[in-house]
Amino acid sequence: MRNFEQIVRRLASNDGGAFLKDHLIGLEKESLRVAMDGTLSQRPHPRALGSALTHPMITTDYSEAMLELITPPMSKAGDALSMLCDIHKFVYDNIDDEILWSTSMPCVLAGETNIPVAEYGTSHAGRMKHTYRVGLGHRYGKVMQVISGVHFNYSVDENFWPFYAELQDWRGGLQPFIDTASMGMIRNLQRYGWIIPYLFGASPAVCKSFFGDKAVTMLEFDEGTWYEPYATSLRMSDIGYQNQKEESVGIKANYDSLQAYIDSLRCAIETPAPLWEMIGLKHDDGSWKQLNTNILQIENEYYSTVRPKQVLQGMEKPVNALQQRGIRYIELRSLDVNAFEPLGINETQLNFLEIFLLACLLQESPGISMDERAEIDSNLQLTALHGRDDKLRLRRNGELMSLRNWLGEILSGMEPLAELLDGQQAGHPYRAALHWQQQKVQDTGLTPSARMLEEMRENGESFYEFARRKSAEHHRYFSGREIGEERIREFRALASRSIEEQHQREVADRGSFAEFLENYFKDKL
Repeated sequence: MRNFEQIVRRLASNDGGAFLKDHLIGLEKESLRVAMDGTLSQRPHPRALGSALTHPMITTDYSEAMLELITPPMSKAGDALSMLCDIHKFVYDNIDDEILWSTSMPCVLAGETNIPVAEYGTSHAGRMKHTYRVGLGHRYGKVMQVISGVHFNYSVDENFWPFYAELQDWRGGLQPFIDTASMGMIRNLQRYGWIIPYLFGASPAVCKSFFGDKAVTMLEFDEGTWYEPYATSLRMSDIGYQNQKEESVGIKANYDSLQAYIDSLRCAIETPAPLWEMIGLKHDDGSWKQLNTNILQIENEYYSTVRPKQVLQGMEKPVNALQQRGIRYIELRSLDVNAFEPLGINETQLNFLEIFLLACLLQESPGISMDERAEIDSNLQLTALHGRDDKLRLRRNGELMSLRNWLGEILSGMEPLAELLDGQQAGHPYRAALHWQQQKVQDTGLTPSARMLEEMRENGESFYEFARRKSAEHHRYFSGREIGEERIREFRALASRSIEEQHQREVADRGSFAEFLENYFKDKL
């Protein structure tokens, strides 16, 4: 059973839609801590927030000033957003006079020396996280590492899989089916990944300080801002965090199967790269420049818009977790922070993302050839830089096609699925979410990227002034919210517990850091 419409009808007639409505959603939202003047915070991670190494909900990403707020998996989008809101409120109550930056593209930067790399304590695990980030700075530069985004984690109900396997006449084990179907979903998410920056891209402009003295080919919006007039997401363009030198160091992940994906990343982690060998492993004083000189230090270095994921156990490698237990959930990583939303994302968007991911799961998904890979990469870049240009053409199976016509077709095809997910719900939230995206196809001015540029023009604002104003608005929003005493006690307990856990790790470590790394990469931990 491969035809998408037939599958949706079968799901509806056999009450399979009930399984689709039961799911788990998790959110990861990155935000820079900035001073009131809009410059990047130079303060350490606030102790009141707990240990960035061990806290399950509040950690840091690349920079000490880059918070990452993580919800646990939840069954309803509204519940995930409510938890994210509470986390934001707790953070705001504990960062003194600092604010969280409201956009994906960063605040005013004063060069790489003023971007503090995240610290995680003196344990071997903490030093490894820090050294990995130091290595990213050497390999790709620090500036692109402080671009923020939102990650959407999604898994269908476990009871859906046997039902779907039977529908597909699968004859093997259940986990191999889950892995096969999930990798097909990932391939489709890449094929149609350009949809995300068009609909939700919110970074058409950037502060000139992002580039420093480098030559820039973009247009000047004003004396402080570079932009592209039809851009949707500069974050997802080639100025964002990409493995820009991947051709010279030889890595392209293989998504034909889970095993092919695992093997391709393992190969990259184990293969020396002359380009990175030129950087060296350590400074003269013995401090580490990077974890190793291989193509990838660890799996997470490989940039992808979507990843197969499994819950890790201790210091387990992600590829080993996938090898041992298969795919648990999917992580979509291509979402900009929406400056028009205090949380950077809203429920309508989450409802659409659910439709989109399920459509990618239920549709046929052949392997990706080298030619199609080139199309996928090109379509994403073109949409990120020129997506709102009415004349833009993308390539589909070698043929040029209008972005808006193609997107209109895709969204129309999702209507039966949205209806199935709605069921008897009041207000038809899934159809409403889909309809709103369809309106953006008809009117590009409704997209977040267009709205940002329009507000900047109307108010005579630079990118910095726009982002600073929105950041202040969000600060006031969270300042005016209340958080329950029980939730406050929960967050304080998590913070205290995380600090104690970090301490326990530090005193329990044995041997040198070099020995720890050697054992980690040999899977001997």
